[in-house]
Formats: sequence, C-alpha cells, structure tokens
Amino acid sequence: MPDNLHDIKKLLLDGTPLMDVRAPLEFKRGSIPGAVNLPLMDDNQRHLVGIEYKKAGQERAIALGAKLLPDASRATLLLQWQAFASAHPGGALYCFRGGLRSLIVQEWLSDAGMEYPLVVGGYKAMRTHLIEQLERCLKHIPLVLIGGRTGSGKTTLLHRLKRHVDLEGLANHRGSSFGKLEIPQPSNIDFEHAVTLSLMRLKQQSNDRVFMEDEARMIGSACLPQTLRESMLSAPVVVLDVPVPVRVRASLHDYVTDLLARYQARDGLEQGFEAYAEHHRQSLSRVQKRLGGKLYIEACHLLEDALKQHKATANVSTYEPFIELLLTRYYDPMYDYQTQKKQHRVVFSGDADEIFAWAEANHA
Repeated sequence: MPDNLHDIKKLLLDGTPLMDVRAPLEFKRGSIPGAVNLPLMDDNQRHLVGIEYKKAGQERAIALGAKLLPDASRATLLLQWQAFASAHPGGALYCFRGGLRSLIVQEWLSDAGMEYPLVVGGYKAMRTHLIEQLERCLKHIPLVLIGGRTGSGKTTLLHRLKRHVDLEGLANHRGSSFGKLEIPQPSNIDFEHAVTLSLMRLKQQSNDRVFMEDEARMIGSACLPQTLRESMLSAPVVVLDVPVPVRVRASLHDYVTDLLARYQARDGLEQGFEAYAEHHRQSLSRVQKRLGGKLYIEACHLLEDALKQHKATANVSTYEPFIELLLTRYYDPMYDYQTQKKQHRVVFSGDADEIFAWAEANHA
C-alpha cells in the first residue's frame, strides 16, 4: 500500500493534486482549492447508505453500497480514478474523514495495479487545519487596506504590490452593487479556504505586511471570515484618491468593455449582449430604494439610452453620464458615510503612483 499523507500543511502549500471522492453535494458545499470531484457515490446513493449505516451498522452499509454500484458503474468509476492518478502521480485522494470511502477507492485502484495515497483525516482534517491557519496567519502578518471611492482602480493598484490578497478575485465579484460577474461565486467555505491558502503561502515567504482592498463584510454572496473581518477593522488604511473623470473611464472599462466581453465569450455576441444588458438592469433595480424614485428613473433612462446606442453603434462613451450619476449620487455618499468611522486609521493618501512609492519606501 502507498504511504498515506499526514502532513496537511505541506500538501496544501505544495498544491498537491487532490481527488475528492465525496458525493457532489458535499463537494459543492465546500472543498479544497484545486480539488477535483470524482465521487464514489452520487448524492442519493450516499443518502441511502448513510441511513443504512445508522440503522444497521457498517457491514450492512457496505453491502448496500455494493448493491447500488453494479460492475458497469464500478468500471466507469475506476477508469476516471485511474485517469486522474495517471495524470497526477504526485497527488492523493480523500473523502470526508479519510475513512471508508477513501479506503474503498484506494483498494479498487490497488486491485487494478495502481497504488495511490489518501489524505489521513480527509476533508475534515484539512478544513480544521485551514481554520486554524487563518487565525495563525492573521496573528503574525500585519494587514494594510487599500481604500478609495468606487472606480478608483484599487484592484489594479493592489496587483502592483508584491504581497497582496485579491479578495474580490477570489470571490469572483467586483464588490459593488454592479459587481456580479458572468461566472458563479464560490461557496462561502471555498472562498474562506482560498483566502487562507493565499495567506499561508505569503506567510511561508515572510511575516511582512499584506495588502488587501478595504472590503465590506460581504463581497456579493461571499462573506469574509469573521477572524479576517476583525483584523481588517483595526488595520491601517491607505486611500487611493482619483478624480471623477478617471473613475468614470476605469468603470467604463470594468463594467462595460470587460464585462460585455465576458458575457459574449460565454453566450455569443447577441445573447451575450442581452445577458450583459439584463445584468445592468437588475443591478440598477436592486439599488432603487437607495437612489430614490426620481434619481432611479433618471438612471434608468440614461442606462437604456446607453444600451441602445451601444448596440447600434458600438460607442461605449454613451455610458459616461450613467456611470457618473451612479458614482457621484449613489456610491460617493455611501463612501463618505463609511469613511467617517475609519478616518483615524488612514495613514496615507494619494494617487496610484504615490501609494506605490509610499509602500516601497515603507516596506518594513
């Protein structure tokens, strides 16, 4: 039998290829970054076997599992596992606790002439380790937050800084009311794991400070881990100060040019444009109450006019009045209110080049 993996920290930091043999629903709720789901049983089979285990014990549960997995299904599963193991000879497999399901898959592979290790303790052990590591990282690594008004280019600046964690990138969301992307967001557990692993890898290099955007508790549907949120609430803030015309241009790129390209790459030119247009209509609808009736109607007219002209002429500059209205009449008042509470934590402000220079000069 192969040497099973005990060093969870090492396998996570090394990016060990992982085969998750839990049921699809378990995988969807939360997994390990990069893991591939090749389940031993589907959701219904797992449910039935679980009931049998509680009622009649392990032997009866195994017998039911064997009955639910006929030879043809086993052969198909085995081919999938063999393909993964052949493609990732340095990998490992796991189930929830590194117990019966892992052992069955490992045994079937062994009977087919392929020895493949399992992760001792399985998903539960890795999840526990990641929770502990997040707290440990935040105790040793100081955070610095990048603040600034919507459209200031905080993410672009963040990526210029060597040691950073892109929370919005990991959450698949731009963080604003219009920030939903064409791809789904990860589960909250997956988001937490990705954030933690990013911090672990930075800590492996050093305990020097790490930059993050000054995010709210929620990034779309992804919720910041409580320990991270608490650390962010006391972290120093550098403020990216950018004039409105520059913010309009940056927003035009992110929320028009780039977002439309994403939808059209997914859905095709016509359907992609319609999905993109509907994205903006729904996003605007969600902020109707905060805008107020009169401003919401004005924004709707500006948006529809911009969409119509964009589709007819490919001219994206027609969005500028709509974007400027949202920036100055919706986002800026919220920003002003929120920054009053953290003004005492602001340690520097300036444009992107000035903040980058400040960060380089104050790297300790």
